Amino acid sequence: MRIDIWSDVICPWCYLGHRRFATALAQLPDLEVDVRWRAFELDPHAPPEPQDLVAVLERKYGVGAYEAMTQRLTALGEADDIEYRFDRTQRVNTFDAHRLIAWSATQPHGQDLVVERLFRAYFTEGANVGDHDTLLAIVDELAGDRAGAAVMLDGDAFTDRVRADEATAREIEVTGVPAFVLAGRLTIPGAQEVDTFVRVLERAMERFNPQG
Repeated sequence: MRIDIWSDVICPWCYLGHRRFATALAQLPDLEVDVRWRAFELDPHAPPEPQDLVAVLERKYGVGAYEAMTQRLTALGEADDIEYRFDRTQRVNTFDAHRLIAWSATQPHGQDLVVERLFRAYFTEGANVGDHDTLLAIVDELAGDRAGAAVMLDGDAFTDRVRADEATAREIEVTGVPAFVLAGRLTIPGAQEVDTFVRVLERAMERFNPQG
């Protein structure tokens, strides 16, 4: 079954949803899936240079919003072995990170490892995931094709892929992330509990692959 996941690497709920969804899939060993990560920029107008995230969020959601959000997510993350370090995170642009994820679909290591590593780099290490050196270091760490990634990042390759993902999100009315689209027909919104993911995936197996 094909599963398309719309996500952004600066979205804390996407990181949590990614972990929970992966746990759910591990509980369904008979389910064969083709997971594809799709681009969704939460902050497409973020400038190239990092900015203070607290100020940005409180301008958008009001004074105190940052503390309330981060306290809740930090507690939730601990249960799924996520170390959120919001004291390190910054406002960054993720367009090139999405291009890297799209490019990774063409590479032996695939997208999942890159996505996981980008989440950890941003939320735990406080890395600027819009910076090319940071992105290339991740490719190096995963024993990927650094030279190929560098050429891609220096040009405009996979820009069309990112824009197409975002256009498709609008067409199918994905307005928030994470969004997990199963077989192009059933959408699971948000970072659901593992048991919820398992139940929906089991129903999808019966509905979309009744012959097994």
